[in-house]
Amino acid sequence: MSEAPSLSSSVVALRGTPLIHPARNPGVPFDASWLDGLRVNQSAAERRAVTLATRRSVKKDAQAAWLLKAVTCIDLTTLSGDDTEGRVRRLCAKARQPVRAEILEALGMEPRGIRTGAVCVYHRFVAAAVDALQGSGIPVAAVSTGFPAGLIPHPLKLKEIEASVADGAREIDIVVTREYVLTGNWQALYDEVREFRAACGPAHLKAILATGDIRTLSNVARASMVCMMAGADFIKTSTGKEGVNATLDVSLVMVRMIREYQQRTGMPIGFKPAGGVSSAKSVLAYQILMKEELGRAWLEPELFRIGASSLLADIERQLEHHVSGQYSAFNRHPVA
Repeated sequence: MSEAPSLSSSVVALRGTPLIHPARNPGVPFDASWLDGLRVNQSAAERRAVTLATRRSVKKDAQAAWLLKAVTCIDLTTLSGDDTEGRVRRLCAKARQPVRAEILEALGMEPRGIRTGAVCVYHRFVAAAVDALQGSGIPVAAVSTGFPAGLIPHPLKLKEIEASVADGAREIDIVVTREYVLTGNWQALYDEVREFRAACGPAHLKAILATGDIRTLSNVARASMVCMMAGADFIKTSTGKEGVNATLDVSLVMVRMIREYQQRTGMPIGFKPAGGVSSAKSVLAYQILMKEELGRAWLEPELFRIGASSLLADIERQLEHHVSGQYSAFNRHPVA
C-alpha cells in the first residue's frame, strides 16, 4: 500500500500528546427517508471483505509500523465475571507500557513512546481505572446500559451511564435494544440512543449494535445510520459476548454507513470492531479496511478503536520476531 505509514513516520506520529477527541457528533433529527434503499447485497459484501486480506500485503518495517499504530488504537479490555480491582490495575499498567521497552528501543522508539487508546471495564472498576491511569492521558471507557444484553429497565440504563461519567469515564460503550432493530422500530431506537447521548454529558458515546444478534447486513446498515443520527460518536460491532462478533463483511457495511453519514452531515464518526480480533494478521485486515474505505484519518485512535485483550500479546510477539528473528512463547507477553 503506497500510503502505509513507514516505521520512521509512525515513530514521529506515535510520540504524540494525550488523546484529543474530535468534536462531538450532535446528531440530526430522525428522518426515516435516510433509511430508504439501505439494503445490502450480502454476497457482494462478502466478496469485497475477502479481498481485504488478500489484495494488499504489508511486510517487514511497514508491518511493524502498522502494528505499532494498531496498539495505539486498542481499547484494552477486561469484561469477565471474575474481574478484580487488582486485575484492572494491572491492565492499566499494561496500557501505559503496552510493548516491552527493549522491543521499542530496538525499533528506534522511546521506551514510553506508545500507549493504548483506552482501557475498557465495567462500571464497578471505573474509579480504580481512572486512578491507575492518572497522568497518562489514557481515557477510561465503561460498558453500560445493562451490558451485554441491554435488557434492564431504561431508567437504570441512564443512571448507569451517569454513574460511570461521575466516576471519571470519558467514553461510554452502550448496547442498543436489539428488539427495536429486529422489529424495524427505528424511531424507538433513535429515541433510546438520543437519551443515552444526553446522559453521557461530556463523555463520548460508542453504540454497540451487537451485529451477531441483529441477523442481516441490511439491519446492520440501518441500525448504524440511526445510531449516528441519534448522536453516537462511534459505532461498534459487538459486545464480544455474542455467538458471532466482529467480521469484515459486517465492518465493511458499517464503515460505508459512516462514509454516507459524513457525506450528509460533514461529521466524521469513529468505528470499533470488537470480539474476535485477536491476531496481528486480523488487525491488519481491519486497518486496511479503514484506510481503503474511509482514508488515512481513520487509522488514528480518535476515529478507530479495536476492542481486544489477547490481541496485544500477539502484536507484541510479532514485533519481537521483527527485531530478533525469533518467535517467543505467548506467556512472555502477558496482558495483565
